[in-house]
Amino acid sequence: MKTDVIIVGGGLVGMTLALALDAHGVTSTVVDAADLDTTLTAGFDGRASAIASASAAMFRTIGLGAMLEAHACAIHRIRVSDGTVGRPLIFDALESDGAGGALGHMIENRHLRTGLLTAGRAASGIALHAPTAIARTDRDAHGVTVTLGDGTVHTAPLLIAADGRKSKTRDAAGIPVARWSYPQTAIVTMIEHTTPHDHTAFELFYPTGPFAILPMLASDGGANRSAIVWTVENPQAAGTLKLGPRALAAEIERRIAGLLGTVTVIAPAASWPLGYHHAAAYTAERLVLIGDAAHGIHPIAGQGLNMGLRDVAALTEVLVDAARLGLDLGSDAVTARYSAWRRLDNSMVGAVTDGLNRLFALPGSAPAAARRLGLAAVERIPALKRRFMAEARGETGDRPKLLLGEAL
Repeated sequence: MKTDVIIVGGGLVGMTLALALDAHGVTSTVVDAADLDTTLTAGFDGRASAIASASAAMFRTIGLGAMLEAHACAIHRIRVSDGTVGRPLIFDALESDGAGGALGHMIENRHLRTGLLTAGRAASGIALHAPTAIARTDRDAHGVTVTLGDGTVHTAPLLIAADGRKSKTRDAAGIPVARWSYPQTAIVTMIEHTTPHDHTAFELFYPTGPFAILPMLASDGGANRSAIVWTVENPQAAGTLKLGPRALAAEIERRIAGLLGTVTVIAPAASWPLGYHHAAAYTAERLVLIGDAAHGIHPIAGQGLNMGLRDVAALTEVLVDAARLGLDLGSDAVTARYSAWRRLDNSMVGAVTDGLNRLFALPGSAPAAARRLGLAAVERIPALKRRFMAEARGETGDRPKLLLGEAL
C-alpha cells in the first residue's frame, strides 16, 4: 500500500499529525505496536495535559473543537510563587488585554486519546495499523518501504518517527541523543477540593521541585477538581506513592497551605521519572523526528506536549506546501525546512525549562530572596507580563498557520 507518509506511533502527537495532514489531502499510514484501545482507560495514563491556546486553535481547525468543548477546562490565570510565601506573580488573561483569550486548556489524556483515535479511524486518508509490529524498514534515495509483522508492505516518500522518548525508529537511524536525568520524580494524581479553582493554575516552587495545581472541569457530581503534578526528590518518591488517599491528601493540603480548602484524593497516585533529551538531528535520509522522538523536557511549565504539537503544525505546513508544488515529500530540501523551523524553538524552550528548574532548586535564604524579588519585578512590568502570557499561549515566534487557527 502506498501513501504520502508513514507515521510510526499513533499517540497524541502522531495521530494529531495524521489528522492535520488528512484535513489537507495528504494521506498517511499510521503504525503502532500498542493496542490503542487500551490507552483510552483512565488507568493507562491518569495524567492531564495543558493545551496552549495556539495548540487549541490547531485542534479546532482540523475538526477537533468539539473534543475541547466537551472535556477541556480553560486556564484564565497562572499564579506563580516561591512556595506559599511572598507576593505571587499572577498572569491574568481576563485582566490584561482580554484579546488573547484563555492561556490554555487542561484536558485528561484519556479524553485526548479517545478524540484523536475516533477521528483517526473515521478519516478516509488515514490507514491505521495497531497493534502491529514493524518487521523491517528500508530507506533509500527512492523512498521508504515498511514491512509489518503480518507481512504487508507499505511504501511512502517519507517516514515520520512519532514513537516517543525511546524511539526505536530514531535509534535505528543512528541519530545520537543528548540526555540527562533529573534527580526528581513527578507524582501525578487528581483531587477534589472545597474551594473553587476559578480557572487558575498554581505553580508553587520548592527546592525539591515545582508543585503544580492544574484546573480541571468539575466532576459529574459538580465537585471542584484539579490535577496535581508534584515533583519530589527521587529518594522520597517511593514513600510518597505508598501514602494512602487520606495521608496523601493531608500532604497536599500542607504543601498548598489552604489554597483550595479541604482536599480529597480521587485517583491513584502514579510516578514518572523526569529527564531531558534532544536529538542531535531531526532528520536523516527520508526520515523526520517529531514530538518526544526529537525532544523531551522537564514538565515545569507544561510545555512538553505543546512542543510536539508545534512540530505537527510546522511539519504539516511544510508537507502540504511541498505536495501542492509536486515536490518529493522525502527530499532533503523539504525535510530541512522543517528542521530549521523547529530546532531553535525547541532548543530555547528546553533551555528555559531546565534553567528554571535549576534556579528554583537552589537552597538557602539568599536565592529565595532573589527569586521573590524577580517575581515581584515581573509583576510590576505589564509589558513583560504580556510577553510571558503570549509565550504561555504559544503565540510567539514564527508560527505555522495552523497555530493561528488558519487552514492551509
